[in-house]
Amino acid sequence: MTEAAAPLEAAAPYESAAPHATPATGPLDRTGAVSLLARCDELAAYSTLPGGLIRRVYLTDEHRAVNALAAKWMLEAGMRTWQDAAGNQCGRLEGRTPGLPALLLGSHLDTVPAAGRYDGILGVLIAIATVDRIHSSGIDLPFALEVVAFGDEEGTRFGRALLGSRALAGTFDPDWLDLVDEQGITLRDAYTAFGLDPTLETPAPDAVTDASAPTGLAAAARRPDDLVGYLEAHIEQGPYLEEAGHALGIVSSIAGARRFAITVTGQAGHSGTPFDRRHDALAGAAEIVSLIESTARGAGLIATVGHLDVFPNAVNVIPGRVELSLDLRAEFDDDRDRVWQQLGDAMAAVAARRGLTVESRQTHSAPAVACSPRLRAAIETGIRSTGQTDPMLLLSRAGHDGMAVADVTDFAMLFIRCRGGVSHHPDEHVLAEDVAAATDAFEAAVRALVAAHPA
Repeated sequence: MTEAAAPLEAAAPYESAAPHATPATGPLDRTGAVSLLARCDELAAYSTLPGGLIRRVYLTDEHRAVNALAAKWMLEAGMRTWQDAAGNQCGRLEGRTPGLPALLLGSHLDTVPAAGRYDGILGVLIAIATVDRIHSSGIDLPFALEVVAFGDEEGTRFGRALLGSRALAGTFDPDWLDLVDEQGITLRDAYTAFGLDPTLETPAPDAVTDASAPTGLAAAARRPDDLVGYLEAHIEQGPYLEEAGHALGIVSSIAGARRFAITVTGQAGHSGTPFDRRHDALAGAAEIVSLIESTARGAGLIATVGHLDVFPNAVNVIPGRVELSLDLRAEFDDDRDRVWQQLGDAMAAVAARRGLTVESRQTHSAPAVACSPRLRAAIETGIRSTGQTDPMLLLSRAGHDGMAVADVTDFAMLFIRCRGGVSHHPDEHVLAEDVAAATDAFEAAVRALVAAHPA
């Protein structure tokens, strides 16, 4: 078992350094928000990295520990709890009668390496706090409320994002069970070691009931008629709220993403080889990285080369092969796909000129997903209830669990100001006042949906 790292240093983490980052106005409970942020610190202690850095991945001892903490807080908020067949931690507050469809609230508890303490985690805790408030108020609910803390949104361990939410949406691909982590452990074996059943087959109908409940991972899947929708609160992962002096914003849609593994192959050779005799894979890859940036910039898209391996990686050897990653994102899938075609042609031209070969393999594809107008309106009502009269509408260039959940129900998202737009980094930073406003807004959004729901 990996020893959990000590909690991160918490020296004044809730004060803003941005002079224009004015707190929201309204019925804010700063004390409650500070308590909620302290829970973020508590969760940050569960990590596989030393020195207070955070890395928490799917189907590990750290995953098990944070699920247990989330379950404890869900119980305290009045929910019954369970861990689903994919390792997502769930809690449910029944509506006026048991068994009603549920409005899902939540986010994820896993992280990237050297992560911040709020990406995903803050959304789970705001969801729990919202249910706690609703439960304490005794409001008559025409639907159930459920909180889901997804176990794998980031894809850090197995290289495939949204495993938890894909299982919930019923779109889990059986081929993913053969994914392998850095230690050579398959996803299938990791499920088994975590105490879960990695099978996806649905049994044949029972002779008596003419129906049979799904088993294994298939049991995590929800049906559309069992759900009212999905709401998520998340730090913005962009600078626009802070630049505008707004605490909260409304997500319009999530950008569509495609990821590729690209291999540039040349010929290794001695570093004394003349330039006109070289087939330098790294020089070609460097040119490709530059054209990726310039092409994406010119088209108004986002492209990231975040991984690079050089072979044989010796100081006096011309590189013979380079492997690199590409993450390509756009608001509209057609724009993203057109740029990928342009990049393919440009990379081929670089390879031909330098005597190289270039091969690419798609490793991930997620279509752009628009937020539900109905749920988006509820988020807007919630933000306005805090005293912010002009909510911003923002595209999320980062992926979220809502992309997967959208296959089974409507979704919408609330963004929370984050200093400098920094995320996936230890410097993630939020104001307690903003967290208080977000919790107020999230609760008000749920109440708006309660009021609008047919009796």
